[in-house]
Amino acid sequence: MNDREAMLRDPAWHRRVTWAVLFVVILGPAGYFAEFNPATLWGEASLRATTQFLATFIPPAHSQDFIVLVVVAAWKTVAIATVGTGLAIMIAVPLALLATRALSISRLATGRMAFIPSALRSTVRALLIVLRSIPEIVWALLFVRAVGLGDTAGVMAIALTYGGMLGKVYMEIFESNEAQTATALLNNGAGRLQAFCYGTWPVCLAELISYSVYRWECAIRASVVMGFVGAGGLGQQMELSMKMLAGGEVLTMLMMFMLLVWIADQVSAALRRAFG
Repeated sequence: MNDREAMLRDPAWHRRVTWAVLFVVILGPAGYFAEFNPATLWGEASLRATTQFLATFIPPAHSQDFIVLVVVAAWKTVAIATVGTGLAIMIAVPLALLATRALSISRLATGRMAFIPSALRSTVRALLIVLRSIPEIVWALLFVRAVGLGDTAGVMAIALTYGGMLGKVYMEIFESNEAQTATALLNNGAGRLQAFCYGTWPVCLAELISYSVYRWECAIRASVVMGFVGAGGLGQQMELSMKMLAGGEVLTMLMMFMLLVWIADQVSAALRRAFG
């Protein structure tokens, strides 16, 4: 092998090929057990139904009354996502504070947490697992049965699921950042809350805001999906239009949803620039 061939040769090609083969070996059986068959998309019946439905998309619905209805539904979607994320943050911050080992006073002397604080921390962590392990659409189904159709079910579903997600990530952010300032405050007699506010919070604020804004973007998308089970917002109106095979109305709402996502991206980028 000459020098040029040696330079062009990838020294890690054995590992890359191995991982590629393993990926295919795992993906094949997974697709089989999931009964994934893309050929059904090109079946005669599927193509005929798809073509007939897509033909109703043109022209998009544009009557004044319907546009007003879509704008109100879109505003409700943003409101559901915003209120739900706000409640999730209110759930996540205290739970993350309780679960964070870096703010434990009992571990300062021996390096190990006392039994009661350790048990409390484990209990809070288990609660966070329960909250985030149940998808928001399942919470939405439960709350639709409990409080009826409407926006309240969507708000509560986002608050609980995202409260668990945010709590876990907040806790990891608190524990992964430098803890010297908080530890120094605890060693000098400060309480957990004081050490958190003056030692941990300022260091972690930019990262917390970045992840919270990202979750707010996800909540906007999730609130549309939850509308299909009756949890209010744009998704609920879209589900009604799809049942009536009103493709023009569906296309208008899809365009509104894309506009919402674009606005959310702009707002999140502005917030990250302001607090980054």
